[in-house]
Amino acid sequence: MMENHRIYFDNAATTRVDDRVTEIMLPLFAQYYGNPSSLHSCGTQAKEILESSRESIAGCIGANRDELFFTSGGTESNNWALKGVAHANRERGRHIIVSAIEHDCVLNTCKWLAEEGYHVTYLPVDEDGLVDVAQVKEAIGPKTILVSVMHANNEIGTIEPVEEIGAVCRDRGVLFHTDACQSFGKIPLDVTTACTDLVTINAHKIYGPKGIGALYIRKGVRIIPLLHGGGQESGMRSTTENLPAIAGFAGAAQLSVTEMDREARRLTALRKTITGHLSSAFDNFYINGHEKHRLPGHLSFSFHGFEGETIRLLLHLDDSGIAVSAGSACSSNDKSHNASHVLKAIGLNPFEARGGIRISMGRFNTENDVTVFLETLEKAFQSLTSIFSDSLIYSGSR
Repeated sequence: MMENHRIYFDNAATTRVDDRVTEIMLPLFAQYYGNPSSLHSCGTQAKEILESSRESIAGCIGANRDELFFTSGGTESNNWALKGVAHANRERGRHIIVSAIEHDCVLNTCKWLAEEGYHVTYLPVDEDGLVDVAQVKEAIGPKTILVSVMHANNEIGTIEPVEEIGAVCRDRGVLFHTDACQSFGKIPLDVTTACTDLVTINAHKIYGPKGIGALYIRKGVRIIPLLHGGGQESGMRSTTENLPAIAGFAGAAQLSVTEMDREARRLTALRKTITGHLSSAFDNFYINGHEKHRLPGHLSFSFHGFEGETIRLLLHLDDSGIAVSAGSACSSNDKSHNASHVLKAIGLNPFEARGGIRISMGRFNTENDVTVFLETLEKAFQSLTSIFSDSLIYSGSR
């Protein structure tokens, strides 16, 4: 398959920058290149672009312009939310609650905070990957200062009940943070309705540039900066703002929100086509995560007995020009080759938790992509070996 005909089914890892976003960004590299902190006209022009972009993105989540602060991406925003709140509120308590299926940047931040003397409670999830709101309420104590539960999981696509969790936190006087990197621009999120105090978002999951994100911080929330320097971002995040990326972020956000409903319906239909075909063609096919309450274009699945063949299957697909993922792209940097903490959390054994296949479709995928993928997958599957040698696993298309 030629390079320009490749099928990209890994949009949860990152997305192609939309041409409309690129057009927004290009003039800021050579025409409107001033530093937003400069007082001359080039600087004030850049400042206007910066603030209009901030207002545009904030409006996408129902926030005020002065509650949105730009960062380098989701990892920085999540680190800032947890560390900044923990250090600013430690006299009130040192207890933090997170779900067991958070992104590695949240879990590793919690590990670091634990070494600093904080107590972290890791909430379990059910077999669909859902956090129990009642368990959140039960876990909150007098020393709890922050609850962090992601809006939608990056590996299995399950959408969490953030509105209910936020309501519990607000009622108990505990700050609530949600990592919305996977959900922003794909499903609705309103910071007021969800009772969120902090929200992490980024651009490269919504057809914008890499290296730019933001943290929503509700006015009045006590938090300290991670970066100190020239006092940019109202003194909350010092460093010269990445204006081309910020403008691209704003453009990508507006496009995603405007096209959200139509795109969600289209991607859900494509996902249902895949699940319907695979459940019919493979007796051992099973879905990881919630079957219905999941991101529109996201599907995590496995083949029972063939979990050990996942990498082989992915490489075969890649040779055929189809890019899919084995779990989280970030987890591929883990040289210990551990099983997915998310799949283990939903009840899979260590062997099964190494065998998840993630398909994440996006704006540029078509029905023909789905057809080619299914045909290629069936051919690739026939070359694999099950650990159950006497089992009839592949039943063929029906």
